[in-house]
Amino acid sequence: MGKVEAVCISLKKGTPKQDIGECLIIEGYGLEKDAHAGSERQVSLLSWEDVKTFEDSVNEGKPEDERMHLEPGAFGENLLISGIDLAKQEIGARLIAHDVVLEITQIGKTCHSGCTITQVTGKCIMPKKGVFAKVVRGGIIMKGDRIETETGTKIETDTETGTGTKTGTETDEPAGGNKIVATVITSSDRAYQGVYEDKSGPALADILKNEGYKIAKTLILPDEEAMMYQKLTEIADAGGVDVVFTTGGTGFSERDRVPEATSRACDRMAPGISEAIRSYSMQFTDKAMLSRGVSGIRKKTLIINLPGSPKAVKESLEAILPALEHGIRIMRGEADG
Repeated sequence: MGKVEAVCISLKKGTPKQDIGECLIIEGYGLEKDAHAGSERQVSLLSWEDVKTFEDSVNEGKPEDERMHLEPGAFGENLLISGIDLAKQEIGARLIAHDVVLEITQIGKTCHSGCTITQVTGKCIMPKKGVFAKVVRGGIIMKGDRIETETGTKIETDTETGTGTKTGTETDEPAGGNKIVATVITSSDRAYQGVYEDKSGPALADILKNEGYKIAKTLILPDEEAMMYQKLTEIADAGGVDVVFTTGGTGFSERDRVPEATSRACDRMAPGISEAIRSYSMQFTDKAMLSRGVSGIRKKTLIINLPGSPKAVKESLEAILPALEHGIRIMRGEADG
């Protein structure tokens, strides 16, 4: 999990970018009013830590009055991100901040001859550390936003030209074989923001592993209906995942919108699964009736909403796992109904 430290644009090419605090990012284009938007490199990014390391290196041994102080945008970057080593990410990896989704398209680029930093110091970090992305989904991004990554395809970067060579795809655990493949998504604003540790997602994944499931990926999303819908459809449409379990976001709070996102994503509903969860959980608490979770199928992927606590997750899985494998194998065409 990282944080947006600065949001920078320049109104004219050849002029330094300035930190404006927040900006609309436009799908397929870049930052609104930025002179470099609309190019093949729609959004440029640097790690905050890389900038500080560079600043320390060029200032080493210099007295205070001769030290260079690098302001946000000094390297022509649009976004400064702390907490994520961007240059070690992957081509195809996604960066998600609330509604905004960026996809990394390039790592490193040749420093242009007019670069002010190179003229002054004789070196620049963009050839090795600069990251460029396209805008998959637009929205408002602002300083202080939390931002997270999703894995793509690892690239070994040529530090002079910024070109890359594919070396493989990384996942938490490879899909395939006879095992049922699952993805776990936690819906929680506070867990997404790092305010508290997500416990229900790991508890869910551990139970599934113990039952012989393969875990393709675990994710934490904020309580944003559009983002959950986009992620569910993306996973199901890509194929290879038999079941997506969500945890959290199923109650009466205004931001509990996981059932709505799931209903939109599904081609067919499977109400018996969620009815079984509520019926079983009523043994332990009458508050189980307040869960609005739903279940359904999109293409060849089953989606099941679970409540947002480790205890409720355990109880829910006790209710459905004995029969669930049979249903999934019917869906996969491996068993008769």
